[in-house]
Amino acid sequence: MQTKDNGLIYGPDDNVPTLEAGLLGLQHVLAMDVYVPPLIIAGLLSMGAAQKTGFLQVAFLACGIGTLIQTGLLMKMPMSQGPSYVPVGAVVGVYLANGGPNGGMATVLGATIVGALLVVLLGLSGVYQKVVNKLVPPVVGGTIIACVGLSLMPSALNDNIFQASGNLNRNIALAGITMGSLLIVLILSNYAGRLKNMLKAGSIVIAMFVGTVAAASMHMFSWESVQKAAWFSWPQFTILHYGAKFSFSAILTFVIIYIVLTTETMGTWFAMSNVTGIEITKKQWDRGLVGEGLSCLVAALLGSTPMTGYSTNAGVVSITGVASRKVFLSVGIWFVVLGFVGKLSAFLAAIPSPVIGGIFAIICVIIMLNGLKSIPEANGNQIYVVGVPMVLTFALVLIPAKVIAQAPLFLQYFLKSPITIGALAAIVLNLAFNTHFGRAEEKASVQK
Repeated sequence: MQTKDNGLIYGPDDNVPTLEAGLLGLQHVLAMDVYVPPLIIAGLLSMGAAQKTGFLQVAFLACGIGTLIQTGLLMKMPMSQGPSYVPVGAVVGVYLANGGPNGGMATVLGATIVGALLVVLLGLSGVYQKVVNKLVPPVVGGTIIACVGLSLMPSALNDNIFQASGNLNRNIALAGITMGSLLIVLILSNYAGRLKNMLKAGSIVIAMFVGTVAAASMHMFSWESVQKAAWFSWPQFTILHYGAKFSFSAILTFVIIYIVLTTETMGTWFAMSNVTGIEITKKQWDRGLVGEGLSCLVAALLGSTPMTGYSTNAGVVSITGVASRKVFLSVGIWFVVLGFVGKLSAFLAAIPSPVIGGIFAIICVIIMLNGLKSIPEANGNQIYVVGVPMVLTFALVLIPAKVIAQAPLFLQYFLKSPITIGALAAIVLNLAFNTHFGRAEEKASVQK
């Protein structure tokens, strides 16, 4: 296998041997911290041990089915689905405001079902691709990609390393060991001859293995949860368990959430398009939105939270050079397996956060740099189209939570998504400056 001009070992249409595709797909699954948002929500809702395990189980299952729908049938990009952090506050708020354990989850699921169906209808209408192609030229698209990477960095460093449970110094050391292992493998791949592509493609799982072994030696990895988990179990906490209730205020809340999620997903798609070097077609934009809606609908029916295009996809592809759709279909299959095999799910959840954080931090930087690289040379006022959204993104990453809490509720959902604010700022500034330039040029032409 030869490395392509764009740095990829396998392109989207390349046929990877089945066994290799399965192993590369498992690596991608290991590099995704999809279990974090469900565990955060489960903790905030004070779920018991059995319910928490069930909530994580259906999240894996929804990831898998959503990935197979999106990558295999609709958008057909190398993309895996995963739970976003954005709906966390809305899920908890709607749950507590509508009876908590006595009907709260039913109201959450009812609202997410309606929101998902509206996303599907928007995709079927054909309007989405027209909006994207009109409002998102290369300078805006590149800026949005950069904002995606920038906004994920605090999650990689704070949530997974600095503020993770355990001793801070050990967390930093473990993240450093994992990050260093990844870099060493990537450096060695440049001098490995025939093993170059093999090392590059497997770099993340090698680094994760080294990090996990180091964690075990530092007594930071426990097999207890893995030993207690059942080998096989059916999902128990689905919509059949909770039921569904429909509240206008809850539905309105999740309509806003889906608007935010759609904007974030657009940035993820742009990032993957940039890494693979394949432009997204008008048809793909609309089919992708339908796929997003169906992924969220499946998640709601399974009793989980909305599933969208996962932000780390492009970064993992940049590191490994593997962008084959066949590999991403195996990602979907692995997630489905995790949804039924309890011990595998428990093992994935037991990998210490600093191990994930060490890899995640590099992924975030790569996403941001890919975005900056794809921006055409910015001249004159175009530097503001690029710079201001990045400032706003970073500001919302750092802003104290108490400031956001003082804003109206509907505005809080936007403020908790720096990517959305950055994307909207880039779109508005580009329109404003372009309108100004157009009028100035027209006036100069008339005077001549």
